[in-house]
Amino acid sequence: MNQEGYMYSGLAERFRKEWKVYLAAFLFIIVADSIGQIKIPLGPGTLILFPIFYSILMGILSGPQVLKFFKKSEVKAASKLVIVCICPFIAKLGINAGASIETVISAGPALILQEFGNLGTIFLSLPVALMLGLKREAIGACHSINRETNLALMQDMFGPDSPEARGSLSVYIIGGMVGTIFFGFMATVIAATGLFHPYSLGMASGVGAGIMMASATASLSAMYPAMADQISALASASETISGIDGIYIAIFVGIPLCNWLYRKLEPKIGKACNQLQEEKER
Repeated sequence: MNQEGYMYSGLAERFRKEWKVYLAAFLFIIVADSIGQIKIPLGPGTLILFPIFYSILMGILSGPQVLKFFKKSEVKAASKLVIVCICPFIAKLGINAGASIETVISAGPALILQEFGNLGTIFLSLPVALMLGLKREAIGACHSINRETNLALMQDMFGPDSPEARGSLSVYIIGGMVGTIFFGFMATVIAATGLFHPYSLGMASGVGAGIMMASATASLSAMYPAMADQISALASASETISGIDGIYIAIFVGIPLCNWLYRKLEPKIGKACNQLQEEKER
């Protein structure tokens, strides 16, 4: 059998083992898209539930810990397909930003420099993660906002089965569920104060998380319909640039900083947590 024959044989064997994953994903998409967005007014803000929220929830319920529709081997195989699915979305963000290049240029260096603001959360999140019992998973979970590009980076640097990649994927999933609700609500609350221009709020929406950006821009566009196109353009540009320079900031600053803090804090926090656990068991 030639090389092409081996390739097709391998694909057929993989499909035979993982066909439930593809079928379930297709059904989840149909159900989630049929439900659509659900907007819930709450005080000065609005909670928005996006289709991805329902999809993730259905995936969790069908897993081996709940309904047991999937086996652990199928869950492991599905986790490796995440990066394949998000590549078209990343390309779409670049196209949206390119279509409004004049608005993007007028924003100046703020788009490029905003990614440095995400680094400050490492000093807060890593100690909390260690206190919750995470080990090397904390590095993957805390080095960035852990969205599409960061998830791909962690899998490339540490491998898809590494604790760092598991930590990154965990935050990716939780962010898809909780982050979308939080971002949409936070955007409307901050916009209601009138302290910031709608363009700056649109720019702030692109933190490197596509679904969170969509949630925030949807809320802002509803509040400022006359500026909806400009808000979307700035958010898409900010999202794209955050994904690009965010990779380099994660490689050269975020991950080394997490590794350094982990070496400094884990022995102390881990020891303290072990002592508390021993006292509880007595």
